[in-house]
This record gives sequence, C-alpha cells and structure tokens, in this order.
Amino acid sequence: MRRATATALIIALSATMLDGCGSSSDQAQRMTLAALGTPSPSPPRTSASSVTPRCTNVTASLRPPAVMPAPGAMAAGSFMAAIKKRGYLTAGVDQNTFLFAYFNPLDAHVEGFEIDILRQIASAIFGNNNPNDIHFAAVTTAERIPAVQQGSVDIVADAVTITCQRRQQVDFSTVYYGAQQKLLVPSNSSIGSDKDLAGKRVCATIGSTSIQTLRSVAPRAIPVGVQQRTDCLVRLQQGSVDAITSDDSILLGFKAQDPYTKIVGGSMASEPYGIAISKAHPDFVRFVNGVLAQMRADGAWQAIYAHWLGNVASPIPAPPQVQYVG
Repeated sequence: MRRATATALIIALSATMLDGCGSSSDQAQRMTLAALGTPSPSPPRTSASSVTPRCTNVTASLRPPAVMPAPGAMAAGSFMAAIKKRGYLTAGVDQNTFLFAYFNPLDAHVEGFEIDILRQIASAIFGNNNPNDIHFAAVTTAERIPAVQQGSVDIVADAVTITCQRRQQVDFSTVYYGAQQKLLVPSNSSIGSDKDLAGKRVCATIGSTSIQTLRSVAPRAIPVGVQQRTDCLVRLQQGSVDAITSDDSILLGFKAQDPYTKIVGGSMASEPYGIAISKAHPDFVRFVNGVLAQMRADGAWQAIYAHWLGNVASPIPAPPQVQYVG
C-alpha cells in the first residue's frame, strides 16, 4: 500500500534524531543527552500490599492552595522554591506522540498539548515564559513512574492514566485529559471492534494500561509489546501487526500522520490522564492543581486544546471535571 512519504520521513527523522529536548539552549540539550546516556530508571519492587490496592475515588487529588503564590514568588521551603532556585523544571515526556508531545525534527523542539500544559506550570513557578525554565527528559511508558519515584524528573506528563495501582506509587494531579482506549487499523481492514481481534496481532506499549485491557477484553488477540508508541505505527505500516490499541488521543496523532488508517470501535476503557508527581512533594501536587484550575477558569485549557486538537477532534469539549480531597 502506498504511504504518505512526507509523513514517513518525519517519523524516521524523529526516531533517529535527539530522543529528548529541553530548551533551545545548548546547555539544555547537553543535559538531556547526558540524562539519556544514564541507565533507565529501574521499576520498583511491588509489595504484596500494592498488588490489589483499593481506591474509593481514583481520580480525586489534593485541593489547591486557598491562595496561589504569585508567579515567580514561591514560598520559602516549598518544592517549587527549590525548583526555582535550581533554575529549571525537569519534566518527563514522550517525544513520539504527535499533537501531545512530539519531537519536531524541523526545529528540534518538543511540542504538543501536554508540552504547553507543562509550560504553563513552569511559567507559574518562574513568572515568565522563558523556554530555558523547563528541561524535558525522554521517558518510555515503562519508565514514567520510576522516573518520578527516583527523582530523576520533577514531574511526568506523558499520557499517564490514573489507576489505583499507580496511586500507590506516585501522586497525581487532577485529570487534565479524558481519553478512551480504542483501535487503529489500516483503512482497508475488516476489523471493526475488539470483537474482531481473535487471532489478530495487536500492538501496544509495554507497561501501558492498554496492553492490560487488551488481554482482558480480547483474550484471543495476540499482543505485540513495544517500548515506544511510534514503533506500533511503523509495525502497522509494515504489516507486521493487524491493529494498534491505545488511547484515542495517541491514535488521533497516528491517524494524522498516516491518512491510510482509521480509528474503529467503541471505548475499550476510560483513560483519565493525570500529571505524576512524587509522594514526597504534596505541596507541588496542590500547586499544580492550582495551575490547572486557573487554566480551566481562564480558558487556557480550551485554547491549548483548540490549537493542537481542534482540527482532529471537534467540537472542543469542556475541561475534564475534577474532584478534590484533603
């Protein structure tokens, strides 16, 4: 099947160029390259008590401060003040999710919906929009939670679905995007839903909720696990898998990259995205929730959504509803 060569070229360039980007400064690039040269974060050992956690309200998060600090004026002793003193926020992101967090080989920057949300958080800490205020570190799906736990990043915004299991390991912000797990197949595929997956090779990222749901919803499917999301699109284009299962947010980006594909079927599972933060920093969780609350109130969330997703997912929805505890 003939593919869009320009799209394939961009995917290939993204895969072979820098795996993580920070600011436009050389120093930020060198720091990111150094970080990528270190061993990947090791998944933590799972205790027996965390195997079957119980959550009464999985997406509820810590309440924002009654009064948010002025941008650039963080309270002494807070984690935000420590970040400001350091001079930059370190954020774990993907670089392969088109429209959400994508390394653009044309200008060597990471861009997308999640990147703009992270920039709003950095701006609230530092009081300006200097690109050097945030450094991005590339993480795979399986590395997201360990990176937060081990402190190699301050924060992760990388399509992380809030689950009971993950809440035992890290804290989460309020939901900033409500995704649904679906299927992406070639345009001429006869697959119409998860009921058609028996004996079919279905690609999903290792360590994702998608691959877990696939095993539950379509036990006769043949899961094909990969480290990077874009590997699934390449395999679909090569014909080595029959379908991709992932969040519709990710699949929208794949479909935009490859017009010879289509998204099919209903929702296989709800995927509420939260920003992952260490349990050692509840003040930072509250601060991030305050930034997100302001974005919902002043229209910044809707503007960012319209900019990145308005052409592929319409109409523009209201921001996800939130619930607070504590």
